[in-house]
Amino acid sequence: MQRFISHSYSETLDFAAEFAKGLKKGAVVAYLGDLGAGKTAFTKGLAKGLGINAEVTSPTFAICNEYHSDENTLYHFDMYRIGSWEDLYSTAFFDFLETDAYIAVEWSENIFGALPDDAVVVELSKLSENEREIKICTKGEYE
Repeated sequence: MQRFISHSYSETLDFAAEFAKGLKKGAVVAYLGDLGAGKTAFTKGLAKGLGINAEVTSPTFAICNEYHSDENTLYHFDMYRIGSWEDLYSTAFFDFLETDAYIAVEWSENIFGALPDDAVVVELSKLSENEREIKICTKGEYE
């Protein structure tokens, strides 16, 4: 397990951007963390590291936001309101797994059983107003 303490929003962005550079094409990044823990901030850094220059926002109401660069695509899901397999199927989540796009999943605990075995789990915890603990492991290590 990798562990990092971020002391600011910009440190979280920078850490996530570096982290993104080590991901394989088609990686699924599954976030765990309470409201305000930094999941969307991490995704902003992830997009930056993938060479995607876009206004990354929380997909709470859209369920999925899509971001593109010439070389990469990032699908950013919010599974907060997903309560059943039927709900999950309605998001077309499984179709996105069949692509070489990167997938970031907020509130992944709601669909943990549906995540691929090689998903990367990023657990974010709020330590103070500005500090975050970021733990990274594989889905298998987390279970």
